[in-house]
Amino acid sequence: MGIQPTSLEFGWYLPTTGDGKYVGVKPQRPATADYLISVAQAAERAGFTFLLIPTGGACLDAWLVGSMIAAHTRTLKPLVALRPGLIAPVLAARMAGTLDVLSNGRALINVVTGGTPPDLEAMGDPLAYDHDARYERTLEFLQIVKQVWLQSSGGQGDRFLSATENYQGVEKVSFSGTYYEIKNGAGFPAPVQKPHPPIYFGGSSPAGKRTAAQTADVYLMWPEPVHWIKEQIAEMEQIRHELKQEKGIDRELRYGLRAQVLVRETEDEAWQEAWEIISKVDQKAIEQASFRFDHTDATGQKRQVQLRELSRDNRYVIGPNLWAGLSIVRGGGAMMLVGTPEQVADRILEYVDAGVTSFILSGYPHLEEAEITGRLLLPVVEEKLKARQAGQVGAR
Repeated sequence: MGIQPTSLEFGWYLPTTGDGKYVGVKPQRPATADYLISVAQAAERAGFTFLLIPTGGACLDAWLVGSMIAAHTRTLKPLVALRPGLIAPVLAARMAGTLDVLSNGRALINVVTGGTPPDLEAMGDPLAYDHDARYERTLEFLQIVKQVWLQSSGGQGDRFLSATENYQGVEKVSFSGTYYEIKNGAGFPAPVQKPHPPIYFGGSSPAGKRTAAQTADVYLMWPEPVHWIKEQIAEMEQIRHELKQEKGIDRELRYGLRAQVLVRETEDEAWQEAWEIISKVDQKAIEQASFRFDHTDATGQKRQVQLRELSRDNRYVIGPNLWAGLSIVRGGGAMMLVGTPEQVADRILEYVDAGVTSFILSGYPHLEEAEITGRLLLPVVEEKLKARQAGQVGAR
């Protein structure tokens, strides 16, 4: 039967460093509580089911923001970051469990292992310059977190006695590894979602992919040509096969894409608006961005830089409706889907055919673009999927 419309999920992005129409310049709108709540509520009204809250650099703390967003929305799920090495695993499990309880089962967890080494160093990560070791640590971290979730108290505070009584009646967690040593760890409260809140995970290196295959529910990628995405998914599926053969690990894994989007009624209008976003970028900003990109050890970021360079002589057009213009200054998921609702929906369905079922979208400014994208794009994607399903059923 193929992909059902209900099996796709669409999330939006929360600009916790500030927002505006232009990139590469000082944000025109500060990331105040009122503004962030407005973006979240607009995304919820537009039909998005979850909200990515970024972390690192100049971002506001994702956990505090996520708690605020959960308190001001009804159905929107905050996707917040756990950062191994910057937070203890038992405490991380408790924080996530608390957010899941207070949001009535809406917490989603984004595991962020990497970043630029200088940023990781500034945050106090002792493995800032040891890429593969960070993923080894992440594997241990998530093993502990998941175990704490599974063995946490069901929410009855009277099960916990005083610290001197050592949490009698609570199942303890012990772990001995290279990076963590846990004795008598105890969790509270247990998450509402069972067996635990879904884990989203990005990492394009071999070490990142192997860790993701063992721990994640959704493996996140940045936009690339569809055949590149197919290759990444095939590589992940091969790793899953190897893990089954080597360790008996056989887990389901979904695939996600984090992309910029700009949809307008006409293609000319969409492209005009896209170029307007980078119209105020100066050479100094481009040079600073290039320096950051040159000093990253993140494989995914290196792939994005490669795409930018391959498309430079073609006005940064990578392929049909896929544009790398933002990547002259923006890191991370800078590739943008540009076009009419029909065109962008077709590009999304190409990714769906490749195996992607989770999409995290964003646009500048995020408040207005959440409404526009929800109104123009999401219904077209749903209609096209339903038409596919009707055709497949009729052909039987």
